[in-house]
Amino acid sequence: MAGVKGQVQKRGVERRRAIVDAAIELFARQGVRGTGVAAIAERVGTTPSALIHHFGSKDGLVRAVLEEADRRALERLSATKDAEPTLDEAFDWFVRDAEHTAATARQLAALHTTLTAENLDPGSGLHTWFRDRGRALRAHLVALFTRAAADGSARADLDPALLAAETAAFLEGAHLLWLLDPEQVDLTALHRSYFEGLASRIRPD
Repeated sequence: MAGVKGQVQKRGVERRRAIVDAAIELFARQGVRGTGVAAIAERVGTTPSALIHHFGSKDGLVRAVLEEADRRALERLSATKDAEPTLDEAFDWFVRDAEHTAATARQLAALHTTLTAENLDPGSGLHTWFRDRGRALRAHLVALFTRAAADGSARADLDPALLAAETAAFLEGAHLLWLLDPEQVDLTALHRSYFEGLASRIRPD
């Protein structure tokens, strides 16, 4: 019985992953509001009720998609470094992540941008999720710049909170420009230029 139960659980995980992948594709193309549960279910060959069984609701599926996008990014980061990254390691990771996004993850980037725009209103369903995610990103960046100032790899008089907000704004804006005009905006080159310039600005004299 244990073997049968394991196979059932494995099929459930695989079906859940397939639903998330289909949702990423359809949400990125049509937006969350323009994509019904039935369309996602049809894409993976299941029923709307089965989809709801896995995620509880459409909002539950949207949250699962967002969490999957972040999980993939964190997996790429953790694969390269166990300890807290240095300034150089973090900047290099942002450039390599841009390269990965441009090559294979445009749908996820489009989804993130689309959902952010759809949830700017504080009363919208995922406004709190995006707000808290933004705060968490800035907190990680504040910690990065604070460590750099403490270990001497950055100036001691820098403002970690201001730099964190600036860097987060660049990341969001760069992806938006690239999504709108990928033929003229080189996402990787833009990241490389920004982080090289930022490094030169905050290095000790």
